[in-house]
Amino acid sequence: MILFLAAVIVLGALAFTFFIRPQDVREPLPVSPIQHLEDRKRAIYDNLRDLQFEFRLGKLSDEDYQQTKLVLQKELAGVLADIEETLKKLGLPSTQPVPSKADVRTPARSKSNAAAICPHCGASFARTLKFCGECGKPMHEEVRS
Repeated sequence: MILFLAAVIVLGALAFTFFIRPQDVREPLPVSPIQHLEDRKRAIYDNLRDLQFEFRLGKLSDEDYQQTKLVLQKELAGVLADIEETLKKLGLPSTQPVPSKADVRTPARSKSNAAAICPHCGASFARTLKFCGECGKPMHEEVRS
C-alpha cells in the first residue's frame, strides 16, 4: 500500500512537471547590463575604504599605502569608463551628470563654513561635523570654566 502511494506521488509530480504550461512560469527578472561592473565598483570602493582604515591604524607604510591606493584608483577609473561606455552603447543616460555653471557654487566664507575646518589638523569638510574625519578629534574646542 505504501509503495503504491509513493508511486502515485512520483507519477503525479512527473505529470505536473511535464505538463506545466509555459504561460504559468514567470518571466525572469531582467539582469542589468552593467550590474557586474556596479558590483566591481562597489568592491573597489570597499577596498579603498579598508586600505585607508588599515593605513590609519599603522598596519601599512606610507609607500605601500600610496602604491596600493594608486592601483585601486586606476582599476576604479577603468571600471567607471567601462560603465560609461556600456551605457553609451545602450543609449542610456550617463551615471555621472555634467555640472552646469549654475550648479557650481563658490563657497561663501561664513561662520558655518569656518566650523567645517578642523582646528587640530586643518582638514576641511563640506558640512559641520562633531568629530574630524581625518584625525578624529572634536571639531569644536570645549570651553572650560
